Amino acid sequence: MANTKSAKKAARQATRRTEVNKARITRARTVVRGVEEAIAGGDRDAAIAALKTAAPVLVRTAQKGVMHKKVASRKVSRLTARIKAMAN
Repeated sequence: MANTKSAKKAARQATRRTEVNKARITRARTVVRGVEEAIAGGDRDAAIAALKTAAPVLVRTAQKGVMHKKVASRKVSRLTARIKAMAN
């Protein structure tokens, strides 16, 4: 348990940041799932539209430090490749 005033404040901040970060992770997972569902459904136009909304969310999540920059980039890249493969 935190004893000093600064440690108590740090504990409060940590719980607040945890809640914010959980929301960001959930949002990122949700948008990725939306793209994957559109791909699975075979609707290329819907998948492209979903990716256009997902990419900025993933980049923003990475910028905030919740997700590593390269993880976000890899997710966008792999989703893009899967959408491109639908055309063939």
